[in-house]
Amino acid sequence: MVFNDISEPIVNESVRPDWGLEPTLRLPMQKVVCACSALVTIGLARPAYADATLFIGATRTPTSRPVRGFAASLSLLIIGFEFEYSDTAEDTVAGAPALDSGMFNVLAQTPIPVAAMQFYATIGAGLYRERLGERQATSGGINTGGGVKISLAGPLRLRVDYRVFSLRGDPLHDTAQRLYAGLNLAF
Repeated sequence: MVFNDISEPIVNESVRPDWGLEPTLRLPMQKVVCACSALVTIGLARPAYADATLFIGATRTPTSRPVRGFAASLSLLIIGFEFEYSDTAEDTVAGAPALDSGMFNVLAQTPIPVAAMQFYATIGAGLYRERLGERQATSGGINTGGGVKISLAGPLRLRVDYRVFSLRGDPLHDTAQRLYAGLNLAF
């Protein structure tokens, strides 16, 4: 660095790039470049996707009983959020209770389908109600599981899902297992 007689640095203006702009235009140009960069970044971001599923299946604890329900989810690239409601029928002869559940889940999924299949794992928590005759228990629970969404035609997919529920409170059965298949519509 070079100093003049009064010990102030001498700035060589020819070293600074000015891109042919007057000093008063440099700051607005920086703002324009930042704004354009932000727009390009936003434009390249992937949109969120949603889907809805109607399903039927079987709850296998303590005996196999029919289950039906629906799920709705919102997915980003890899992470998704889902609400699911299911209703398992009661079997009084076998002593198997009805089980209704409403669960909020987080999904981790493959970002794109592999061979027309999108695999996912899920974990969540929510509320359940178990009924058998006059006995009833309502409390919270958690679930873990996974599955696959198989592309059929356009936005229509087949969803196959397996879940294990861990029920809190005073249920007849602390753990319930469920397997279902359903039609899934992506939008």
